[in-house]
Amino acid sequence: MTKSFVRALGAIAITLAAGTSAQAQNWPNKPIRMIVPYTAGGYTDLMARLVSEKMATALGQTIVIENKPGANAAIGTDAVAKAAPDGYTFGTVIAAHSVNPTLNPKLPYDAMKDFTYVSLTSVAPLILIATPSLPAKDMKEFIALAKSKPGQLNFASSGIGSAAHLTMEMLKSREGINLQHIPYKGTAGALQDTVGGQINVMFDVIGPLMSQVKSGNARALAVAAKERVAAAGDVPTMTEAGVPDFVSGTWSGIIAPAGTPKEIVDRVAAEAKKALADPELKKKLDDQGIVPMGTSPDEFKTFVTGEIARWKKVATDANIKLEQ
Repeated sequence: MTKSFVRALGAIAITLAAGTSAQAQNWPNKPIRMIVPYTAGGYTDLMARLVSEKMATALGQTIVIENKPGANAAIGTDAVAKAAPDGYTFGTVIAAHSVNPTLNPKLPYDAMKDFTYVSLTSVAPLILIATPSLPAKDMKEFIALAKSKPGQLNFASSGIGSAAHLTMEMLKSREGINLQHIPYKGTAGALQDTVGGQINVMFDVIGPLMSQVKSGNARALAVAAKERVAAAGDVPTMTEAGVPDFVSGTWSGIIAPAGTPKEIVDRVAAEAKKALADPELKKKLDDQGIVPMGTSPDEFKTFVTGEIARWKKVATDANIKLEQ
């Protein structure tokens, strides 16, 4: 390799770096889109809208929420992977993002290589509720009932491979019970049928479920958290209810296409952290039983790596497939 060739390569690298730096300095100069791979109204959509609203003010540009549901979030997430890495496309993902690589080996993207991980924005413990007509007033009675009627009780989830689904699979394995899984395309339909009596029990985030509990349309059995959650009132933890060391939940975070300039990624991560520290936003999340986070890009990437390994074991042990 000649010296002139080496110098030429160096010049190209410097030019590319300068171009990237200039791009970051001028960013943002047009609206940014935030792709949500679920329908409006759920946990993912809520987090995207609350955080984006605060960040948009700080950045001086509109952040447009674009809902692209389908294929267990793979459609919207793939749109992020395929977008130009120019700092004008981001996405919001939840725990299902770390399950999809196990459930679907034909994913159109690589969960680790095709994204830049920006920030873990929140974590949310799950709560188990029952339809009021179920003859079980607490966890011990529910487990006893399920053992006496193997395969006769059912549970709903917001979708195959969702945190709600896998959390119940963990409980089934731990307690040796067998329940029929009825997957829905989101929390709303699952909750509606649980309240209506077609579904016996379901796990999901606290906010929408507790509103039904407080109105008497559902019965809370336990929260899958280490400590009691203020938003869940006096609902006991799983440990208190007789299932020791059972903790599970979902999470939300911001991703970007791989190759998005580091300066832009760091700026978005910093603005997300500021947004999540806002007292007004924290209060809204606290009321929903959601814990605000706001991590660095490296911390979020490490977190997702661990989540992929964790849920892979659960999904593999339960032999979960996307098509059931």
